[in-house]
Order: sequence, then structure tokens, then C-alpha cells
Amino acid sequence: MMLGVLVAAAVGLILFSLWPRKQDDRDVVKRRLWGKRGADEEAEIRKRAKESARENLVRRATPMLSKIVMPTSDEEQTNLRMKLASGGFRQPYAQTLFLASKSIVAIIGLVLGIVGGASAGLQVAMVAGLGALCAGTGLMLPDLWLMVAAGSRKSKVREGLPDTLDLLVVSVEAGLALDAAFKRVGDEMASVHTELSEELRIATMETQMGLRRTEALQNLARRTGLEEVRSLVSVIVQAEKFGTSVAKALRNQADSLRVKRRQAAEERAQKTAVKLMIPLVLFIFPAMAVVLGGPAALNIMRTLANNPAFGMG
Repeated sequence: MMLGVLVAAAVGLILFSLWPRKQDDRDVVKRRLWGKRGADEEAEIRKRAKESARENLVRRATPMLSKIVMPTSDEEQTNLRMKLASGGFRQPYAQTLFLASKSIVAIIGLVLGIVGGASAGLQVAMVAGLGALCAGTGLMLPDLWLMVAAGSRKSKVREGLPDTLDLLVVSVEAGLALDAAFKRVGDEMASVHTELSEELRIATMETQMGLRRTEALQNLARRTGLEEVRSLVSVIVQAEKFGTSVAKALRNQADSLRVKRRQAAEERAQKTAVKLMIPLVLFIFPAMAVVLGGPAALNIMRTLANNPAFGMG
């Protein structure tokens, strides 16, 4: 009990010492208004020192924490990198931070489970089981968060595909090469569909670095993990292989994606009536029954109570 409280207090004090405070920023603004440059420089130095200390702490702690749950095989590490890329996390330290976050959340869950079980007066075996359960839950929470983030990113990429294909068709028919069209469309769609624009820019950079276009497009399909993108890549590769019109193939693909998007919207609209049945049955119908049948039930009970024939008067 006491050990858990001390650990929680130590973690809280460390986080509080590293957390940036708004009071320092307000003091800097006041000093600048009064023309005190020396104090601003000191505050800036302290701020940079605090940030540097925080970065050094994170840089030293994350490798040790990530080793606890580090995948053992190369295949598992590759799958983890692909999941992080599908979620939009391609930084060199993304894998280390993700694994370290799993360890941190699992340790926090273990401490909270043990402290909660000890505070509730449970037996030692129950406390250990509760701590293990909370630790396992904390170990799975980052995976759940990554799955939600990857799913959200896939949905955004899927929504931007038809518009992007229309711009690709216009660019190719205007005389641009396919690589130049990818680059132009990626730049134009940056403010509308950021995720898809980022993927197109990565594919363009890969081709500029010497990678074959087919491999760059296959990497694009692998990063997004969407069947629509895989189909698009297959259409482009086959059109170039057999010498057919790329613009026509892209237009047909855009029309197909637009039809699929309309059908998906209609499917969601049809499911709305079924999904509304649960709140109707659980919340609306009982309230309507009380409002409509309540007065009648009260009148019937009052009539039966006042009628001697029923032996209730």
C-alpha cells in the first residue's frame, strides 16, 4: 500500500517538474513589454535547458522501456512498422516511442491495480490478479489506439480517392507525365485531403530517388492498406505494361470508386432504420407507453377500488 503511494507520488512529481508552465510565458511577455531583455534571455535559457533535459530523459528512457515489449522476430517488427505507417507515424523513433508507451501504460496499470486492490482490502492473490489484469489492459491500450488511428486514416484516404483520380485524369489528359501528375495532384490536394496528399508525395519522392514506379506504387498500396488503392495500382501497372491509355484507365477507376462510395452511403442510410430500433425499444417506446397507458391504468385502478363488486371498496 505504502509502496504504491510512494511510486505514484514520485511519478507525479517527475511529470510536474517536466510539465511546461504558462506562468513563465506570461512573465516573459511582461518583461518584453517593459524592455527587460536580460530577464528574457535568462528565461529563454531556462526554457531551453528544461526542454533539453526533457528530451534527454525521453531519449534515454524510451530504449530501455521499449526493450520490455520489443518484438523478437524481424517479421513482427516489420508488421509493427507497417501498422505505424498506416497510422501516419513514419518518424525514425516512432516504433521506439510506441513500444515505450506500451511499457509505461502497463506499469501504470499494474501500480493502479495493486494500489486499488490493496486499498479495497483484497487478499494477496486477488491483488496480484487485479494488478496483472490492469497491466495486460494497459499493454493492449496502445494497440487499440493505433488500430483506431489507422482506421481513421484509411477512411480519410478512401474519401479522397475519387477527387484525386479526377485531378489525375485532368493532369494526364493535359499532357503531364504520370510522375509529374502525381506530384502536381499531391501538391494541390494538400489542403483538402492531407493524408492522401502525403502518400502521393512519398510515392513521388521514391520515384525521384531512383525507385521504379511500379515498386513505388506498390509501396503506396502497402502503406495505405486499402483495396481501392491496390486496385488502382494494378490498373496503372497493367495500362503501362500493355500500352493502353492511362487516362482512360484512371477515368474508369474514378467512376468505379464514385459508384462504390455512393453505394456505401446508401448502405449506411439503409442501416440507419435498423440501428434506430435499439433506442426506440429501450427509451422511446417505454416512455410512450407510460404517457399513453398511464392515465388509463390509473382510472382502471381507481374504478376497481371504488366498486364493491370486486371486494376492494
